Amino acid sequence: MPPKNPNLPPARTYNQAHIPRKYTPGKRRISIYWAWSYPWEAQCSLLTLDNRYSTFTEVRRVLWPAYETPEYSPAQFLQGIDGTLELFHRSALSFQTVAGEATGHPVAVFQRIDQAGFTQPIDERILADTDTLLVFGLDSLSSDQAAAPAEIEAIQHWLKRQDTCIVIAPHHDVGDTPDYKQRQEEYEHHGDPLVPRQQRFSGYTRSLLQALDIPVINQWGLHPAFAPGTKEIAPLTSFHDLDKKGLLKDVPTFNLHPHLPHYALIGDDTKSVQVLARQPINLQRPHPFTAAGNTEFNCLLWLPPAGQRAGDILMVDSTHFTTLFGGTDSLRQFWRNLARMQ
Repeated sequence: MPPKNPNLPPARTYNQAHIPRKYTPGKRRISIYWAWSYPWEAQCSLLTLDNRYSTFTEVRRVLWPAYETPEYSPAQFLQGIDGTLELFHRSALSFQTVAGEATGHPVAVFQRIDQAGFTQPIDERILADTDTLLVFGLDSLSSDQAAAPAEIEAIQHWLKRQDTCIVIAPHHDVGDTPDYKQRQEEYEHHGDPLVPRQQRFSGYTRSLLQALDIPVINQWGLHPAFAPGTKEIAPLTSFHDLDKKGLLKDVPTFNLHPHLPHYALIGDDTKSVQVLARQPINLQRPHPFTAAGNTEFNCLLWLPPAGQRAGDILMVDSTHFTTLFGGTDSLRQFWRNLARMQ
């Protein structure tokens, strides 16, 4: 046998059953749940203008020459919508590495319906060896994803366990109006040619919010402000006095994603939700939300344990766990803080 090459990464595995991780005091076991039907998203008609992902060919055209390297060629990488979905998976690898190093446990990754057609609901097979569950709401509303009653019951039971945390991460809701003029204004505000005039996400996470009585909904797709004189994202408006978990310690900024959701508080019960951070909005580009007088949007929310729920609930956009739109030291520190949360 030839000598081992220390520079080689570990071998990659695929399409295998999850191996449960043993509990280690003080070391969180983190799992990611992509709440989409991969086949449904990947097979959307390319004749459809709205409410679909871009193909990877479209990504290459818009971001040329960023992906004109051999590993992204048709001989090696999927060129349709499926390739774009795989970009999301690849872009989460940095988070998985940082979280794995911080906890000593590999990050488990699940999909609601995967490439091979296997369905995996959130149940005890996921929750039994998970302390922090990240639910990424990148499912198109038109795909009709929603948590089943058994899933809600399993999550509620799991949240009674001490030191659990669910991160509910709805994505943006762009163009939620029949008014084409407003859709165009939203489009020009975020400025991303890969996002259509209407792109509505997160049916699954919305169903979780409703079932868990969380008075929040994801709205809009807002472009963050730039720091003065730069093309870097403006610092967060952080409320450190409320940040009992230290999530924002040494975290001045999140990701410069061009279309981030506002987590709007709705109804009469807003005291159960703590707004830990807001993001300044790019006011140089008109938008209905800023026309109404808003200059920031809610980007990090916390629901501390209450009643029979011993676990924490957080809300933050899923793109803050990827490197598709950058990956700063500040973002990596946020990942470490979440992984080590006590």
